[in-house]
Parts: sequence; C-alpha cells; structure tokens
Amino acid sequence: MATIRGRELSDTARGAVSMLAGVFLFTVMEAMVKWLVVDYPVHQIIFFRSAFALIPCAFFVWRAGGLATLRTKRPAIHLLRGLIGLAAMGCYFFAYSQMALADAKAVLFSAPLFMTILAIPLLGERVGRYRWSAVLTGFVGILIILDPGGAMPLPGVSAAIGGAVLYALAVITIRHLSVTESVASITFYFTAIGAVASAALIGVFGWVTPTPFDLAMLVTIGLIGGIAQYAMTRAFRLAETAAIAPLDYTSMAWAIGLGYLIWGDVPSLGVCAGIVLVVASGLFILYRERRLAGVRDSKLPRLR
Repeated sequence: MATIRGRELSDTARGAVSMLAGVFLFTVMEAMVKWLVVDYPVHQIIFFRSAFALIPCAFFVWRAGGLATLRTKRPAIHLLRGLIGLAAMGCYFFAYSQMALADAKAVLFSAPLFMTILAIPLLGERVGRYRWSAVLTGFVGILIILDPGGAMPLPGVSAAIGGAVLYALAVITIRHLSVTESVASITFYFTAIGAVASAALIGVFGWVTPTPFDLAMLVTIGLIGGIAQYAMTRAFRLAETAAIAPLDYTSMAWAIGLGYLIWGDVPSLGVCAGIVLVVASGLFILYRERRLAGVRDSKLPRLR
C-alpha cells in the first residue's frame, strides 16, 4: 500500500515538473511569435509552428506504438478539430501582434468560461449556480482587463476573445475524439492538418522570405511547440488533472516577465486585478467539476 502511494506521489511530482516545463516552453514560443508576427504573416508562422512540430510529434507517435496508433475511424472529426484549432491559433497569433503578451494571455485564459457555457448545448452538461457565479466573475475580470473605452486595440481584443471561444470548441471536440482515439493520433492529426492548411494559405496569400536569423527562430517555434505539446501531454498521463491543470496559470508569470524584459510592458493595476479574477474563476470551475463529476480523462494536447 505504501509502495503504491509512493508511486502515485512520484508520478504526480514528475507530472508537475513536465507540466511546468511545457508551460514555460509554450510561453517562450508565444513570445517568439509576438516578436516575428510584426514582419511575417500569421499563416506563415503557423506553417512553421505546425510543420516543424511534426518532428517531435513523430517521436511522440513512435513512443505510443508507431503507425498503428494513427488508425482512425473518425477522420471527419479530426479534420473539424484541426480546422477549429488552426483558427484558434491564428486568433492567438494575431492577438499577440496587437496586444501586450500578458494582456492577450489573460483574455485567452477565459477559455474555461466559454467551455462551461458551450458544454451545456454541446455536451448536455448541467451548470449549477456556483459555476455560473464563477463564469460571471471571470467575465467581470475580462471586462476589467479590457477596460472598455480604454487603449486596447479592438482588432486584437476581438481576436483574443475569438481565440478563447475557438479553443473552448476545440477542447469539446477533443473530448468527443478521446473516447475512441489515442492521444498520439489526436496530436498528430492536429499538427499535420495545421501544416497542410497553412501551406495552402501560403500559396494563396503569399510568402515573406525570412532572414537567416528569423528562419532559425521560425524553425525553433515549431520545435519548441512540439516539445511543449509532448511535455504537457505527458504531464496529464502521469498525474490527475486536478493536481497539475492549475499549473497552467504559471504561464502568466512568465508572460509578464518576458513582456517586461523584451518590450518593457508592465501590466496596469486594473489588468492585474482582472487577471486575479479570471484565474480564480478558472480554478474554481476546475474544482467544482472535480467535485461534481470526478476528474475527466484530460490527456489532451494543447492547441497553441
């Protein structure tokens, strides 16, 4: 009994370390995207993010059992999920070009609020007064962050909110897929669809030839994204969702730090207060879902 308990604690600790590593790498990747999106179109950055992420993704598939793990009877759902995820990524990247990194991430953290709402018609879930209170609190936090009538650009704000809604839809789609599909296949098909679709967009909207340094950064974005995706998926395999999901919010600290070091951005007191409300509401929703329905099988890849 003690040995089993010790193994569980060890898995949780390793899952937490893997989660923290993935969160950090994703935030670094997003800072690189924000740096490059000023000079390169979003679809071109998405292409590098997806195409070169296939390299670590191939390793992930090999570790999961090889090509046999990619067999699927639900290609249409994979395609739908991939296109939704691709649109969400496009919204994220565009928002980073318009807003401070921490401000954009704060709005994107509203995704659990939209998930709670969309789960009612799409998953048939019932939402009680406690979770509705958390959702409303989170939206108050978003309003404080956005400061209607303030200085934040409307296109960036709209993209960030759209990205959060699309991310929520993508996760709901993944919940349907995860009933029959492996994590490896879900991750691979999302990445492959992103690479193919963004390559098609390059053919339509054009290509900006990168400098050697920028080319290295674009390739690094893809490699880091793939590694971070693997790290976070591994984290959810090792530990319960409730134990490690809150660690995702540590990315806000990294975003604030990188935003200050690279661009000199300092969040206002209003933005900080809004971030606290959004994060608190997200954590409370996670807590209520665990109490009411148990921990869902959330071995799900990130979409960024």
